[in-house]
Amino acid sequence: METDWAIESENLTRAFGDVRAVDDVNLRVRWGSFYGFLGPNGAGKSTTIKMLTGLLEPTSGSMRILGESVRQDQEQLAIKKRIGVVPENLGLFDNLTAREYLTFVGRMYLMPVDTIQQRSEDLLSVLGLQDEHKKLTLEYSHGMKKKLSLAAALLPNPDLLFLDEPFEGVDAVTSRAIRDILSDFVARGSTVFLTSHVLEIVERLCTDVGIIAHGKLIEQGPLDELKQDGSLESLFLQRVGNHEETRVEVSWLKDRAV
Repeated sequence: METDWAIESENLTRAFGDVRAVDDVNLRVRWGSFYGFLGPNGAGKSTTIKMLTGLLEPTSGSMRILGESVRQDQEQLAIKKRIGVVPENLGLFDNLTAREYLTFVGRMYLMPVDTIQQRSEDLLSVLGLQDEHKKLTLEYSHGMKKKLSLAAALLPNPDLLFLDEPFEGVDAVTSRAIRDILSDFVARGSTVFLTSHVLEIVERLCTDVGIIAHGKLIEQGPLDELKQDGSLESLFLQRVGNHEETRVEVSWLKDRAV
């Protein structure tokens, strides 16, 4: 059953003991949108993604992913076939080459071997990994691992892509390649759910944003409507805490040592 939302949650909550890492979150992510999920460190972003992708069971609340209710293992399995994930910890297999890893991922999705091979070559080429066929992922740089993880997420041609800090620790060339691929992915009508601390990238790429702080969703909607006459940075600082109000000066850094 298709709704207006690619992702929808009702009072989604995850508690660790007495601490509510995610607290009654009601997400609304439009089909075909590029949704930026923002928040300070420890706000609950990664925990939210883990619940939405079935890696972590909610303490309470409900979710609908791609129009389907997520309640049982069989429902989760059907939905997972339609999503791709680049997790916070990339989870690559160190002793496989890029092609071997993509073949493994493709077989897990029950993809035909010839389709896996063709898509693998296309993805490795566009991400600049086509000449690294002899290297094990153990030998990859951080940026190369990010690109391989993105290739694996895109391999099954998903309808929905979850990206947890995909630009963290990558160089400018890698960042540009990833941005171009994601822009094309959304342009065809697919949906991206992205967490990032790089507000400039979010402002450039995203159509919608949600801001979470202390486990609570405190802002959500189309980016153009939310920031209005200001910037995303000013909106973010206004909603999560003004730097000027909390600024503490370090006097010895202001004066040159004699």
